[in-house]
Amino acid sequence: MNIEINNAHVVDPANQLNEVSSLYIHQDTIAAVGKAPPDWQADKKIDAKGSYLFPGIVDIATRLREPGQEHKATIASETYAAISAGITSVVCLPDTEPAVDSPAEVELIQQRAQAASNCHVYIIGALTSKLEGHMLSEMAALKEAGVVGISNVLRPVANHLVLRRAMEYASSQSLTLFYHPVDHDLAADGCAHEGMYATRMGLAGIPTAAETAAVGACLAMIEQTGARVHFCRLSTQRALQMLERAKFDGLPISADICAHQLFLSDRDIRGFDGNYHVIPPLRSHHDIAGLRHRINSDILVSLCSDHQPHEYDAKLAPFAATEPGISSLETLLPLALRLVKEGVAKLPDIVALLTHKPAKLLNIPAGTLSPGQKADLCICNPLIEWQLTPDSIHSRGKNTPFSNQTFKGKVTHTFVNGKLVFQS
Repeated sequence: MNIEINNAHVVDPANQLNEVSSLYIHQDTIAAVGKAPPDWQADKKIDAKGSYLFPGIVDIATRLREPGQEHKATIASETYAAISAGITSVVCLPDTEPAVDSPAEVELIQQRAQAASNCHVYIIGALTSKLEGHMLSEMAALKEAGVVGISNVLRPVANHLVLRRAMEYASSQSLTLFYHPVDHDLAADGCAHEGMYATRMGLAGIPTAAETAAVGACLAMIEQTGARVHFCRLSTQRALQMLERAKFDGLPISADICAHQLFLSDRDIRGFDGNYHVIPPLRSHHDIAGLRHRINSDILVSLCSDHQPHEYDAKLAPFAATEPGISSLETLLPLALRLVKEGVAKLPDIVALLTHKPAKLLNIPAGTLSPGQKADLCICNPLIEWQLTPDSIHSRGKNTPFSNQTFKGKVTHTFVNGKLVFQS
């Protein structure tokens, strides 16, 4: 089918496009942007006047919960939630049950993703066997199976020697290490940012040093090994400053921030609502201001969701006993657009953090509207106001602190491989 999209405000930072234009899809690829291809005849036309047209969003941090945690969500449910939010490529993390530490788990996820037939699913493999932090996984076999990186997620590694050996092994396979900077000894059993609010509420705190100490130790090993490391889910201004300096000094590093860390702070936990329980914890207003101020930093290559769907009961216990995480696929783009509205960054810069920059990090064919590329894209009407409610969330996880909030900007069409997979 030939599809023609007219009058859209096309934003494609990879190709420096930020203008009202037309886009032409031939079968599963983008045929042209701007001027129609020779002898063009459209089978379907879409008038996108007043709407944005973006490359499909690439989210590098999505828990799909399969295998082993289907009571929380499934690959089918969460990939559908993704396309409803304009996300055409998701990266699932290895903290499933069992962990993604062998080609068998990779193949299972790939098969179920193909059966769901919603969006592209990429996989990060486990750094250590069963994510237990002691014995390295078979990274060569994982790479051959198709993983785009390796990580121990939020599970502790036994010691720095194991981490160094993991870096050396990953480097030998040209795999990026996705590192969550947490010093687990300093974090201990904390559940909130160590500060005034946690103290008043009697909650165990996680100090800023739990992040910065882990960053410092990892940087020292990167200097020794030359490993390519991506720092995941930064939550403190100081950690970002340290990474900026290290990148300036030539280390092969990058980092990301999840969207909710730019809007929620530790003061929001005052009601003991478990939906605000996240790891890393919601930090101080000072940290939020610092991260926002550096949103255009060269070290940052992704604004991600850190999507963690949970069943209803997971958030019913006392705050410290609830399972951390937010169901956040469907708030990623609305929060990104809110950053633009609030003047934190310009639209092309935010779209770059959602599209071609994370795609480049993963080395996947996504994130641009270049002719010849697979037609993965979304159309978003920035004027539509809508309310996030449990009934409106497509994800199986309804755990979000943004429930009943009004957002502006809604995805109306999502295309994957030239196929219209979602229309509101």
